[in-house]
Amino acid sequence: MILAMVPEHDPRERFETSGTDLGVASAMFAEAYAGSDFLTRQTGAFAYRHTMVGGAGMQLRGSRFTAHISGEVEPTDDYVVQWVTRGGGVIDVGHDEVHLLRGAPTMFPTGRPYAFVLDGVDQNLVHFERRFLEREAAARAGTEVGPLHFDHTHSPTGESLRKWREAVALAARAVMVPEPPSPVLLSEIAQFTARTLLDTFPHRVLAPADRGPGGSGRVGTAIEFMHANAALGITTTDVARSVGLSVRGLQQAFQRQLGEAPNTILRGIRLDRARDDLARADPSTTTVAATARLWGFAHLGRFSGAYLARFGEYPRDTLAR
Repeated sequence: MILAMVPEHDPRERFETSGTDLGVASAMFAEAYAGSDFLTRQTGAFAYRHTMVGGAGMQLRGSRFTAHISGEVEPTDDYVVQWVTRGGGVIDVGHDEVHLLRGAPTMFPTGRPYAFVLDGVDQNLVHFERRFLEREAAARAGTEVGPLHFDHTHSPTGESLRKWREAVALAARAVMVPEPPSPVLLSEIAQFTARTLLDTFPHRVLAPADRGPGGSGRVGTAIEFMHANAALGITTTDVARSVGLSVRGLQQAFQRQLGEAPNTILRGIRLDRARDDLARADPSTTTVAATARLWGFAHLGRFSGAYLARFGEYPRDTLAR
């Protein structure tokens, strides 16, 4: 069963899906987290469930997957905190491994691919959109906006753990209610939770020297390929092939030179193109949904959230202006 609920007057993005088909569940999670080489093993009666609710900047998610699953995921446009309430597993297998303990929040590794193993988990997650959290971090630190590097091996304890749990509980009470909350409340809750995260989990803002002034060599060529083919539905695999690298090699090169994943750069290019189109379009003949689809954004709510995080306004406002 799949249920997606986005009332016109509701500023939240809401989604829920559940079922008992292991193949469907595996494909869904692989798509959601840009996964590859997913392997699953059913150990008994299987069921899955995935829920999401939130607004621009932050989303609360919950996942149930009552089987063994392993694989590798790419960096996404989100910074993610997770904790399990059932089952367990390991993230960043073979590198800085973290064994998941019930109730212990940890960050997903940032800025690079990582392998994971999960066994029969109920998992809670808080997703922060990349540009939203980076702006909050820059404002607090008085620095320029840049990618954040978190120590994903750190799990808070004591007073910091208590404050994080209180912030998440407050966010849940404000967001997961039947009646639509106001956009102002959603924004304030997202900012408060983001600031609590930044106080709770050790991190640093990557300086310009760490990120590099821009792409050179194969990275520069890859970015040129992205710009030239952004409207053609290309993937990271296509970009890697165009410059003679493996996907892993491309990811490592982008992280080393730019501090960002290639799929993040590609999404930014597509958002910029969409904004250009909306700014020039006639509102009587063009829709936001059509423009989003043109540039490869299948989910309108996620497109609007990413657009807001990047440009500080909703795409409908750009079109109207």
